[in-house]
Amino acid sequence: MVSKLHVVLLVLCALSLAQAQLRLFDLRASKLPSDLLGTADGYVKVFCGETSLGKTAVRKDTANPWWEEEFNYFHALENDEMKLEVYDNDLLFDDQLGVCQRQLQPGTHQHDCFLKKGGTLHYSYTLG
Repeated sequence: MVSKLHVVLLVLCALSLAQAQLRLFDLRASKLPSDLLGTADGYVKVFCGETSLGKTAVRKDTANPWWEEEFNYFHALENDEMKLEVYDNDLLFDDQLGVCQRQLQPGTHQHDCFLKKGGTLHYSYTLG
């Protein structure tokens, strides 16, 4: 019985060590495209795997927004996919400007992602 308990404890410890905290920060964009309504009103939706971590505030009338929000997720795993969807907020329908996807790796990383409809999303993350 004692040996089975040790095995269970080892498995539980291994599972808890495999999970890490994801911290996404320093979200900003450059050269977001304008539309018929004028300069972009950008925001970003953040996902880790299938889990929505939330979205940033809308930055109105700027092609080069910077978002103060940080996103934390305590159940991230190495190689989980992080997805950042960039939108232009409009009156009726929000236009998706692009999607950035990346497999998470341990450590702190900075990335630039070129958006399908123009512009670049810059961001940093730490997994650890």
